[in-house]
Amino acid sequence: MKIVKYLLVFVLVIGLGISAWIYYPQYQVYKLKQQAAQGDSDSNKVSYIDYFRNSDEDHIYHLAIGDSIIRGYGANQNEDLVYQFSNKLEAQIGKPIQFQNEGMNGITSGELKALILEGRFDMEIKQSDIITINVGGNDILQMGMDQNFNSIFQTFNDLQSNFSKNLSAITNRIEMLNPNATIVLLELYNPLSPENQFYPLADQLLPNWNLKIYEIAKDHSSSIVVETTQVINGENLQNLSSDGVHPNSAGYAAISEQMILQFKNQYKKESA
Repeated sequence: MKIVKYLLVFVLVIGLGISAWIYYPQYQVYKLKQQAAQGDSDSNKVSYIDYFRNSDEDHIYHLAIGDSIIRGYGANQNEDLVYQFSNKLEAQIGKPIQFQNEGMNGITSGELKALILEGRFDMEIKQSDIITINVGGNDILQMGMDQNFNSIFQTFNDLQSNFSKNLSAITNRIEMLNPNATIVLLELYNPLSPENQFYPLADQLLPNWNLKIYEIAKDHSSSIVVETTQVINGENLQNLSSDGVHPNSAGYAAISEQMILQFKNQYKKESA
């Protein structure tokens, strides 16, 4: 009986550990979202929209770097994320937005970090007011889904750790070159249909991944994490292109609207 008792306790502990691993990151992401929405306690709160509208700059420079989501894969010409967001922001603030799209299909966080650290975009970073970054999806694609359950979690943890280090290096370098730039990071979304056998697993893993993005954003005074999971998820599969992974034109429009919404409702913090 003692063996059975100890076995049950062991199984319970393991079960609680897995539950904590799955659900605690969701709680942490929620808390960080709330903090970002509330901003500083200072009564003179200024939204990002008002900040750029009232700035002394006669135009705003927007640099976008990262993977195929930035590049606009899956969308028609002039319907990619960078184009749509820049034009919507221009209409909101009444100032011209000069944008530069440096998205690269297939790039990983490690490859983007290497380009950033070697100074590939130094000039563009220094003159930018807004720098949008999306990367990490191709890191995930390196994880084979034919592994057993334990291997998937171990591989995911290793990839997540490397991704976190890479994104930290990228954002730290950007802040060093241009401490006044607003850094815009995008959540990683789950493109799978709820009917897909891996949908539940992806929904369990992604909050852990996105938590790292929010934690990195918290280290930078002027930063926004775009809640792409609000507009691309199992209930909004119409926003995906035919490949079932990338957004289509409507998907990029939805993400750009989410960006504008957060620019209106989140407050810019003063640089440290």
